[in-house]
Amino acid sequence: MSNRKHVVIVGGGFGGINAARELKKADVNITVIDRTNHHLFQPLLYQVATAALSPGDIAVPIRSVLRKKPGLKIIHGTVTDINKSENYVVLEDGAHISFDYLILAPGARYNYFGNEHWKHHAPGLKTIGNALQIRETILLSLEKADRIEDPALREPYLTFVVIGGGPTGVEMAGAIAEIAKHSMMGDYDSFSPNETRIFLVEAGPKILSGYPDSLSRRAAHKLENMGVRVLTKTPVTNIEQNRVWFKDGSIETPNIIWAAGVAASPLLECLDTERDNSGRVKIQEDLSIPDHSNIFVIGDAAHLTDENGNPLPAVAPVAIQQGRHCGKMIRQEISTGSARKPFHYVDKGNMATIGRAKAVADIRGFKFSGFFAWVLWSIVHIFFLIGFRNRFRVFVEWMWHYITFKRGVRLITDREHKPAETEV
Repeated sequence: MSNRKHVVIVGGGFGGINAARELKKADVNITVIDRTNHHLFQPLLYQVATAALSPGDIAVPIRSVLRKKPGLKIIHGTVTDINKSENYVVLEDGAHISFDYLILAPGARYNYFGNEHWKHHAPGLKTIGNALQIRETILLSLEKADRIEDPALREPYLTFVVIGGGPTGVEMAGAIAEIAKHSMMGDYDSFSPNETRIFLVEAGPKILSGYPDSLSRRAAHKLENMGVRVLTKTPVTNIEQNRVWFKDGSIETPNIIWAAGVAASPLLECLDTERDNSGRVKIQEDLSIPDHSNIFVIGDAAHLTDENGNPLPAVAPVAIQQGRHCGKMIRQEISTGSARKPFHYVDKGNMATIGRAKAVADIRGFKFSGFFAWVLWSIVHIFFLIGFRNRFRVFVEWMWHYITFKRGVRLITDREHKPAETEV
């Protein structure tokens, strides 16, 4: 019987994939478990939702990413429980999978702050299912508006509300503004682009709260110039079918998109260890959980502070670096018995796109906006896409969209409209 250690990785996102890649260099057995069969580039989901890209442009099968090697196994399944004392995980079908090391990278879901029924009316943007649901809602709204002659009656179908002023919300609002003013509106004759209304709603005092004030103001100004009404200090009080409520009124529309914060996967409750207000596990410097040095939590599921005591952000670069660190650390521990090194995040900057040739970037204290920031944003995002085919396709799609203002994937299918699950 083999004496090789068995490493189980839960989650095929940035953290899990990069941990697996490092561990492929080690003499271990690896099992990767994910509730889907693909690795998803979440930062570009909004472009699927707004019909700029196809799902296949930003997703690739996990089996294709990792390739086969002796001792590597991919399981399409959902982990429902974790037994820390006996070192095994339980799948939804009842199967038990034992481990010597466990790496948890289950990602996150959107946080509706105790109002879970809101997700039926305001889907988030975490999965391909979410993106396709939003895309079809937008397309169906435009089709309905095209059949209504009374401007007052068609106004709700030409109204879009994005809740949450972080990078996803800003990018989504900017993309919808481009749809409203340029790309899709040329397909409709019965209404004018000036009839569309786009609202970006933020409960805090500014959008892009993690960015310098100057870049936040520039982003808000650019969005306003694109026709987006930026509403700060405007918390949502309720969401109903086709209506979102605020303290001082409401907006009627079927196009409500939630991008207002994330919560960790409920799977982490099984660990029975300290978590923060978002449900993220408070981990140690080596990314393991207290009292169980063979169980690691990384990415959006982990709470770890930097040198200044600030929690690391739930962004792809953090997950990538933690995945690589965790995989390398386990590999060295098994092969040489070397002591573990604490994880240190190298912050390479923040960036968010606002629209066509418009973006803001804060890279190690250097602040950029406009076309140059957009070029940087495009290069970084294409670089992180896995697979040459995906990079080439996205580059071609972006250039085509930039030159022609046209969006290519404007299909309405017969898929059922219901909230897609976001947990791993």
